[in-house]
Amino acid sequence: MSDTAPVPFDGLDPDRIIAVVEALGLHCDGRVLALNSYENRVFRVGREDDTPLVLKFYRSGRWTDAAIAEEHAFAAELRAADLSVVAPLALHGATLHHDGDFRFALFPMQGGHAPEPGDRDTLRQIGRTLGRMHAVGASAAFVHRATLSIEAMAIAPVRYLLEAHWLPPSLEENFEAVCHLLIDGIEDAFENAGDVATLRLHGDCHLGNILWRDGAAHFVDLDDALTGPAMQDLWMLFSGDAAAQRQQLGWLLEGYETFRRFDRRELHLIEALRAMRLLHYHAWIARRWHDPAFPAAFPWFDSPRHWESVITQLQEQVSTLREPTLVLE
Repeated sequence: MSDTAPVPFDGLDPDRIIAVVEALGLHCDGRVLALNSYENRVFRVGREDDTPLVLKFYRSGRWTDAAIAEEHAFAAELRAADLSVVAPLALHGATLHHDGDFRFALFPMQGGHAPEPGDRDTLRQIGRTLGRMHAVGASAAFVHRATLSIEAMAIAPVRYLLEAHWLPPSLEENFEAVCHLLIDGIEDAFENAGDVATLRLHGDCHLGNILWRDGAAHFVDLDDALTGPAMQDLWMLFSGDAAAQRQQLGWLLEGYETFRRFDRRELHLIEALRAMRLLHYHAWIARRWHDPAFPAAFPWFDSPRHWESVITQLQEQVSTLREPTLVLE
């Protein structure tokens, strides 16, 4: 929140974008289109007599070069297993490139549209693809990527929001109290799940990161790849009341278990992971507030009404965590 914090991606204008691409020996046609991304900066870059490319600039300070290289290697490993994952292009023997303080990678354009939510055939196909991805993910381990944890995804975000005084003073006490209850519920859920296996994951597997084309699921954006339980790549793909979730998850697992067994103990984690994402999401926006893209995209974030709504959401999630765990038929 400091006024003296450096502005992320300062100096990243169209001329600079074209220059870094052409420095790699690729010829641009001058067309640069900003794509929807807040954490990083992503552009569609036109090329002369060739298909456009996607150019991604990584946010400074978020990942080490080693962690980005590990993401790229995982994407390449999945591609080698004949999975449709958009992997970075290797140019001049490297996938991660530098231009001054900027780090960037180039990707092929991937056509498609968002999958149809709640459709049986679609979910079964996505499940099959995820089962294959997780079979590859379980075959080795990340060294430099993050590991999903309650500390990183729940406790630290709450601590930051309170210490940085993001909430109106009149709401801080209520927020802190409900977060304590929520974290207790999250910890209970993980305890009930027991010692479930962890593996290399996509990490941010929602329908917006899947492109559907020709009856197949094509996965994009491994920027949040991490180590964690398989459920982290499943829970964002189903929604609705308990009956709807049971049905949709069942369809996912019909496909998933064609290639990899799913540990039913991970059903305890669904609402815990949802709660953790909610807390992490708000701390993420707060930590990025010095980036001009964030106040412009989330103008409601620092309003008292928003934080009243957040407290209500958290209270509802506390209640949901106390309900019986989803049971598959």
